[in-house]
Amino acid sequence: MTQPNFDESAAVFVISVAAELAGMHPQTLRQYDRLGLVSPGRTSGRGRRYSARDIAQLREVQRLSQDEGINLAGIKRILALENQVHALSTRLVELEDARREAAQPSRGSRRLFAAGSAGDIVPRPLGRRGLPDPGTALVIWRPT
Repeated sequence: MTQPNFDESAAVFVISVAAELAGMHPQTLRQYDRLGLVSPGRTSGRGRRYSARDIAQLREVQRLSQDEGINLAGIKRILALENQVHALSTRLVELEDARREAAQPSRGSRRLFAAGSAGDIVPRPLGRRGLPDPGTALVIWRPT
């Protein structure tokens, strides 16, 4: 029998179930939410819904607090840095994929890319600094 796909980020657990799975009191989960350590999803009635990823993060908060003796402000900073590293690693993979794609000649054409104003990758026409190739420009010179 095949294992069904389970989205770790799907917010499906009510607070009582999440608290039991994380081995904490529901009030602790509410406090961690207020402090911004874990941000569960919300229903239309503003009820909290926790994902499997949230529960893993709750367990990590508990481990850092109890086993390592780190205070909640320190844990919040650690989690923020871990999230930043994850986001940067994801972006690096995207950029490496785009570079590899750009390096592969497709249909005999060369491509040039530049950074857009929002930090995205923008294809540019060939030539110096995105300008058209100067060998194909028509220049009219009139002596004064």
